[in-house]
Amino acid sequence: MDDHLLGWLKTLDEERLARVLANRLDAIAPPWPRRLDTLAQRLGNGFAVMEVMRGLPLPSLEVAQASLALGEQADPAAVARFLGAPEPEVTPWLDLLFDHALAWPDDEGHIRVAEGVARWWAAPCGLGEPLPHYLNSWTVSADALRGLARTLGLPNGPKRRTVARITEILSDPARVTALLEDAPQGARRLLDEFAWDGPVRDVDGGRFVVPGAPEKWAADHGLLFRPSWNVAEMPREVALALRGPDYHPPFTPAAPDLATMPVDPEAVDHLMTLAAPHVVERCAAMLENTAKFPLPLLKAGGVGVREVRRVAKDTGCDEDETRLLLEVCAVARLLAWDEPAGGLVPTEKFDRWRLDDAAARLRVLLSAWWRMERSSLRKVDGKYGTVLGDDPAGAMVARARRAVLGVLARLPASTACTDRSGLVRSAHWHAPLLDRSLLAECVPAVLEEARMLGLVALDTITDLGRALAGLDAFPGDEIDDCTPLVENDPMLVECSVRALASVRRSALFGADLTAVVTGPPAGELAELLDRAAERESRGAASVWRFTPASVRRAMDAGYTAEGLLVDLAEVGTVPQPLEYLVHDVARRHGEVTVTSVACIVQASDPALLAEIAGHRRLGRLGLRLLAPTVLASSVPADKTLTALRENGYAPVPISDTGEITIRRARVEEPQNGRLILLPGGRVAEFEQPAYPLVEPPPDPREHAQRLLGAEGEAAQPGGRTWAVIGRMASRLPTAQQSLLGFVVDRGVRAAITLADGLTATISHGELRSGVLDAWCEEAGDYLEFPLADIVEVRGTYV
Repeated sequence: MDDHLLGWLKTLDEERLARVLANRLDAIAPPWPRRLDTLAQRLGNGFAVMEVMRGLPLPSLEVAQASLALGEQADPAAVARFLGAPEPEVTPWLDLLFDHALAWPDDEGHIRVAEGVARWWAAPCGLGEPLPHYLNSWTVSADALRGLARTLGLPNGPKRRTVARITEILSDPARVTALLEDAPQGARRLLDEFAWDGPVRDVDGGRFVVPGAPEKWAADHGLLFRPSWNVAEMPREVALALRGPDYHPPFTPAAPDLATMPVDPEAVDHLMTLAAPHVVERCAAMLENTAKFPLPLLKAGGVGVREVRRVAKDTGCDEDETRLLLEVCAVARLLAWDEPAGGLVPTEKFDRWRLDDAAARLRVLLSAWWRMERSSLRKVDGKYGTVLGDDPAGAMVARARRAVLGVLARLPASTACTDRSGLVRSAHWHAPLLDRSLLAECVPAVLEEARMLGLVALDTITDLGRALAGLDAFPGDEIDDCTPLVENDPMLVECSVRALASVRRSALFGADLTAVVTGPPAGELAELLDRAAERESRGAASVWRFTPASVRRAMDAGYTAEGLLVDLAEVGTVPQPLEYLVHDVARRHGEVTVTSVACIVQASDPALLAEIAGHRRLGRLGLRLLAPTVLASSVPADKTLTALRENGYAPVPISDTGEITIRRARVEEPQNGRLILLPGGRVAEFEQPAYPLVEPPPDPREHAQRLLGAEGEAAQPGGRTWAVIGRMASRLPTAQQSLLGFVVDRGVRAAITLADGLTATISHGELRSGVLDAWCEEAGDYLEFPLADIVEVRGTYV
């Protein structure tokens, strides 16, 4: 924990502390901290600091670098001078760092930067460690320090004074320039390489011991130091002196200009209302197709190009759209691998998804795309990646998507971006830790994918895209199931409903056996027509044609003539030629049947077979009488044999040649995990929620009040933990008392049992007057447990 950070937190009022917590919700996630010292530990966590830095724009990170480069001398005025900018221009970005607890002012007004930020920039502004770091190092002996002082013309003195005087000389550009006047040839070029392209470079260690060599001269004058034989470093003060007083690090307080042009808002809305229902409809068609023909995976992982093309042809999509929708459906858990099927098939979530209203279905798809850690249409070296294959840049691709859509969302309404390279520069300004080359690869792909999903039209963001981009702080990734944060966002709900408000729920049936939908069809309408007719065109108007083969396909799926005509009549007026076609196909449908059987049961006595077919306990075999002496069973031969023998019959198996065979029964292990039985032999079934429950975000102001109010309370001193637990928790053996002590002193997780039989999973405990005040996972809050009532403590593992 940074003591300076804790000291600054103690000086904040409720308003300022609440602002910090609002920007750092990670620091007050359950179990929330109860004291400022615990809060400081969370705010200073290196991983949390990195996540916060990823969300800050370029100027704030440039100010942080400048503050690190100045070190102890960093204050707002010094940082502004160093950056060559007016102080009022720098102050907002400093305040942004303060509000995220990445930096803070100390008692003297100097800027302290979080250790996590300092670890990220080991060489801020391309500068090395401060000169005292090298002079006080164990690699510089007292004799070497005195020799350096003599070389610089300094008298002998105490080490601290000598280090200060050497630092003063080598930090002065004028004195360093004077030193270089007597330098050997090549020394200036060598030092400029370190000053501008350093601070650490590989060198020839032998040249540092050759008299007259530039390397030896630079080392003798304290301009270079060698931590190892073939590596040299230049101190920060020396590099700044060589760069000169006119040097200023880059500082770009304004975002790059972006070329734009106005567009017709009605045209944008129209394209959005065409694309949104189309993607829902195509996803349903694609998933229906995979239910019939499971998608196999390549040995190296992912879906092959041949399968993508087959699905595209079967569903009427183009290949790019198929690539995108396959990956979106997989992330949305609508499509998953099924071992028995040998491929990707729709999941149970798909059955729930298809029953939702169209707007809810759309939000499921948008949520999946928003957190998807790959780009379906990103080309690397001119080639697409494998669909559902691994992408090493996955997490960065998701961040790039959010950065690009965020830039478009910041443009005024009905304003199109006309400059792709400018879009890359602007996205990099807002997300400077993203690789610029990756952004350049992602921008065209993101725009095309967003266009297909109805988020972008005519190179401008739609209302649907603007609502989604407003969730750029959504804390989720591709494997995170906490999607209700996105799917139930009020603004996104409103926009998705409006995007699907213009869908057509009726069709115009023609006497030429066609059906025309003048606009985007609703998912239910498109599904009905796709089952009973062949789609001939799509776009502003979609056309289907009924044929004998298409009507037969609908009847193969379970439709009767009357049922199909009733469903068609609900969406339009059915003409007489279509009625004739349906009835004609229905008359011929089923004239010839094909039956699948698992095995055949034969007997010479028809009465015996009739008895077996009517046996009540053999109903699960699905026995059907094909002839007086032949029964068909829907269960494999070995299980049919067992069932017949259990009910008093004595069948024998025969081979395909008609000979009697002897087979041993094979015990089959239960699949899908352990079978749980309830009393009476009933199987336990657990209803899983359709969507996981999500805790509401913490309230920053409430936590600020709690933290400031608890500042005066004193917790049990750590040194007394073991004595108090040993005296008060007398029901516990010594080993369990020790584990309970770790819950208090180290915040470990454990399960406890109380005298009344209640159990709880606890962590982050404190001792207060004979009770353990600890976080209870079951309650989602801090609760008090009397130490005398705890009868068991067990270790738990996440």
